[in-house]
Formats: sequence, C-alpha cells, structure tokens
Amino acid sequence: MGQARRRMRGDLRRTGIPETVIDDAVLILSELLSNACRYGRPLSTDEYDKGAVRAAWRVDDRARLTVEVTDGGGPTRPIPATPSVTARGGRGLSIINALAQDWGVRDGVGEVTVWATLPALSPHEAFATRVAPASDRSAAHPGTAVAGSGSVPVQRTSDR
Repeated sequence: MGQARRRMRGDLRRTGIPETVIDDAVLILSELLSNACRYGRPLSTDEYDKGAVRAAWRVDDRARLTVEVTDGGGPTRPIPATPSVTARGGRGLSIINALAQDWGVRDGVGEVTVWATLPALSPHEAFATRVAPASDRSAAHPGTAVAGSGSVPVQRTSDR
C-alpha cells in the first residue's frame, strides 16, 4: 500500500495538484486499498500476480480527480457502516463519503471497482477557474487542463 500512496503523491504533485487535495486523495486511496485487501478477493486475471488488487487515479479535463481500487469482488457490496465509538474499524467508507464529491461501485467481469471523485483544485482555485474566461483558465492554472493518470498493482500481504 505504501508504494501506491507514494506513487500517487508523486504523480499528482507533478501534475500541479494542491497538497491539500493530494492529502485527501491519498487518504481515500488508503481506505479503498484497506477495504479491498480486507474484504475483496484477489484479481484473477493473468495480468497481475496472485493476491493483487489494482489501484488507479486520473485527473480529467474538468479538473476532477478519480481514485479507484479494483479487486476480485467480495461476499457483500461496500456500504458505509455505523460503528460504535469503541469499534476498531468500520469508518473507511464514511471517511471517503466525507472527503469525496461522489463515490460508487462499478462491477466488471470477475472484478469490482470502488471509485471516488474529488475536485483536483483547492476551493479557491476552483472558484477562480469558474469565473475566469476559458482562454485564461489553462494559463492561470496549468494543472487543470492537463489530464494525468496513474495506476499500480498492489500486492496483498496475506491471504484471507
């Protein structure tokens, strides 16, 4: 998981994403990876090593950052829990719900992807981008018009 977090942080910094957004994205990635390793099955494609899940991120042309983690699916659908005050876990999707603009689950053949989106700009930059003329937008905010993406297979540390 550490490798995926470091790679995401580096990729997003090179794209000009503000540190506050990067911090939120890395926390979302950590929560999604933890859930995939705890509750999901490993991906079963030949493309990845046994026991792996896939983490990916991208910034689209509308300055939205999408973070997603794909695993082989699990026995239940991901839903936010309401843990007791003393519970040791169960808060991950609630954290994601608080930080992301939107999140959801996408089913594929033999895999499940949980994704979350957040603005790739700080609130001040997002406001400035909305009121700036379109021709000035990319010059004033170089990271907003450039789409970036990254992904990394993540090896699970133990079998379930």
